[in-house]
Amino acid sequence: MAKPPESPPTDANEYSPANTLVPFERPVPLLRGPIRTDPKDDPSAGQFTLAFKDPVSWASAYRACENQIIQQCEAGARIGCSVAASQRCQPPWWKFLFGGGASKQEFAERQKCEEREMEGCLSEAKERCSGYAKEKCSRAFLDARIAVKASENPNLNWREASKLISCVNLAEKNLGADLLGPDSANIDDFLKTQFQI
Repeated sequence: MAKPPESPPTDANEYSPANTLVPFERPVPLLRGPIRTDPKDDPSAGQFTLAFKDPVSWASAYRACENQIIQQCEAGARIGCSVAASQRCQPPWWKFLFGGGASKQEFAERQKCEEREMEGCLSEAKERCSGYAKEKCSRAFLDARIAVKASENPNLNWREASKLISCVNLAEKNLGADLLGPDSANIDDFLKTQFQI
């Protein structure tokens, strides 16, 4: 004999918004938006290209990219430095063959050795991580486009616009140095002077 179908639950709480609605996180705003391509651009790329809405959004995205890569790189380096310090500071293998355990003094010496090794390894890793982050972010951001409209930026003069253009096009070192001048042809210097970040 077939079972009769179950009746719907009578508890009104089971149909409350807290039980029936699934909340979604707000979408992350786009870093870049579409703008029409220039007639000089490659026609096979299409009618639109992505561009940052203004120089400040480009600069903050560049800094965020660098910071995130540096954090991830340094976290990985900490693990590697910890293992390397432990291996460099361990007592010789033959010491345990003759029944001699490690004394408190030897443990203290090993701890100091590991601290020295970690400090040296981490300071070296910080420099490498910083260089690695610059290399990875500059590849993507130096070819980026920034949408700058004269009507939205009435105080933007040609010199400032050329600085922005050359900063984004620093892949061509000579052009960037010509437009920015020898004292500021560096992304870090440009970001600090122009955007205080």
